[in-house]
Amino acid sequence: MLENTFLQLSIILLIALGISSIFQLFKQPIMIAYILTGIIVGPIGFAIINNSNNLSTYSQIGISFLLFIIGITLNPEHIKSLGKKSIFITLITSFLSFILFYYTAILFNFSSLESLLLGLGFSFNSTIVIMKLLSDKLELETLSSQITIGILIIQDLLAMILLVVLAAINQGDNIINSLIFLLIKCVITTSLLLLFSYKFLPKITRKIASSQEILLLFSVGWCMSIASIYYLSGFSIEMGALFAGITLSLSPYRYEIIAKMKPLRDFFIILFFVFLGSDIIFSEIANLILPTVIFTLFILIIRPILSIFTIQKFSYNNQTSFLAGINFSQVSEFSLIFIALSIQYKLIDHKILSLITFITFISIIGSTYLINYNHQLYKKLKKYFNFENKKHQKFNINPVQQKTHKNEILLLGYSRMGRSLIETLHNLNTDFFIIDFNPEIIQRLKKDNYNCLYGNINSLEILESINFSITNIIVCTVKDYENNLLLIDYIKQKNPQSVLIMVAHTNNEALSLYERGADYVIMPYHLGGLQITNLLENYQNNLENLIIEKKSHINKILISKELGNSK
Repeated sequence: MLENTFLQLSIILLIALGISSIFQLFKQPIMIAYILTGIIVGPIGFAIINNSNNLSTYSQIGISFLLFIIGITLNPEHIKSLGKKSIFITLITSFLSFILFYYTAILFNFSSLESLLLGLGFSFNSTIVIMKLLSDKLELETLSSQITIGILIIQDLLAMILLVVLAAINQGDNIINSLIFLLIKCVITTSLLLLFSYKFLPKITRKIASSQEILLLFSVGWCMSIASIYYLSGFSIEMGALFAGITLSLSPYRYEIIAKMKPLRDFFIILFFVFLGSDIIFSEIANLILPTVIFTLFILIIRPILSIFTIQKFSYNNQTSFLAGINFSQVSEFSLIFIALSIQYKLIDHKILSLITFITFISIIGSTYLINYNHQLYKKLKKYFNFENKKHQKFNINPVQQKTHKNEILLLGYSRMGRSLIETLHNLNTDFFIIDFNPEIIQRLKKDNYNCLYGNINSLEILESINFSITNIIVCTVKDYENNLLLIDYIKQKNPQSVLIMVAHTNNEALSLYERGADYVIMPYHLGGLQITNLLENYQNNLENLIIEKKSHINKILISKELGNSK
C-alpha cells in the first residue's frame, strides 16, 4: 500500500482514465468506471488505498459539490410549476417502492432498521444518470422526460427531509423529540440563511460577478461555509451543501456558478465513487447472493412497471407512461450517500453499503440499455401495457366529426412550437385542428374552444380517425425520428398532395426525412442562427426598434409561461 497521497492520486486517476475510456466506447455511465476503479485499487485489488486514508475527505468534498449544484437547480419557480400530478406520482411510486423493498428485506431476515433504510435507499433514482442519458438522446424536451424531471425534483426534496430525519435518529433514543428539536433548529438556521440570502447575497454576487476567479472562490467558500454551519448545528455536511445551493437558485448568476463548479465537482466526485468501490467487500455480498439478485431484478423490472402503471393512472397515454416509467430503473447516488451516513452514524452494518453499492453498479449498467433502447422496447412490449384509461375519454372529441370537418392545417403535437403557431393561424383566419398526447394541454385547449383531439400520433387508431385526404397542410412538431419516418409513409399514402412540414435535430435526420417525402424540415438550431442574422440585418442601425422587438418577445415569453411552460 502506498502512503504518499500524491502517488495514490496519480495511480487512481490513471486507472480511472483507462477504464473510463473503455466504458465510453460501450456508452456506459462513467460513474460505473469510477466504482470499478475503486474495486481495483481497494483492499480486494491492488490495495493502493484503504478507508482510513486521508483521501476519503476529498470524496466528501465531491458529494458536497454535487449536492450544492443540485440545490442550485432546485429553483422555487420551477418547483411551483410542477403541479399536483408530479407530487402525487412521486409520492405514490416512492411509497410503493418502499413497501416492496422493505418487506422483501424483511423476508430475507434483515433487521427492521436495515429493512427500513434499504427500503428508503432503493426508493430514489439517479438524477445524474437519467439526465445524462436523456440529454445524450436529445429527449429532455419530450413529455415523458418532463414527467421524469418533475419526479426527480420532488425526490430531491424528499431526500432533504430524509437527511433531517437521519440526523434526528443519530441524536439519541427519543427520535420524536430529537426530530422536533432538529426541525426547529433547521427552521431557525434555514430562515436566518434565507434572510441573509435575500437581503445581502444579491448585492455580494453582483459585486463579485465581474471577476470569474472571485466568483469561483466565492462559490466554493459559500458551499463549504454553509455546509460547516449546518454540521456545527447538528446536521450533516451534505444537507448543508444542498441548502447552500438552494439559496443561490434564484441568483441571476446561478448558471455561471454551476459552470464554474462543475469541473471541481467532477474531479472530486471521481474520488467519492472510487472510495465506494473500494468499500465493496465481496465476501459480504457472497453471503447475500439471493437478496442481491432479487433486489436488482426488482429495481430493473418491477419498479419501472410500478412507475408505468402509476403514471398511466394520471391520464397519460401508454407510450408516454412507458417511456417515463422505464427511466426509473436504477439506484440513486443519493442512496449511496444515505447508506454511507447511516454507517457513519453506526445505525447499520457495513455489509449494507457493500450490498447497495454493488446493486447500484449493476442497475445503472442495466438502466443505460433500458433508457437508450426505450422506444424499441415499447414497440415489443406495448401490448402488455396497452389499456385505455377511462379518464382519457373526457379529452376526446368524436373522431367521426373530425373526418367530416375540413381543416386547412393539421397540427400534430402542440408543445412550445405549437403555441407560437396558434397566433399566426388566428391572424391568417385559417381552420386548424390540433392533436396532442398531453392531457393537460388538451384540457387547456378545449377550455379555449380549440378543435382538438387527445391522442398519440404513433397510434394507428388515432391516425385512422383522421381524414388526411381533406387536409392541405400537416405540421408535425414531434421529434421522434423513427416514428416520423413511418408517419411520412402513412400520410403520403393517404394524401400524396398534402404538404408535410416536420422537425429534425440533426443534418442526417433532416436529409432522411426529405428523402422519405417531407416537404420541409425545420431545424431549431438553424432557425436560431437565422433569427440572429435577421436581428443583425434589421436592427444593427436602429436600436430603438430592437427595444420594441425585445418588449414584444418578453410579452410572448410571459404568455407562454402563463400557459404552463417554464422553459
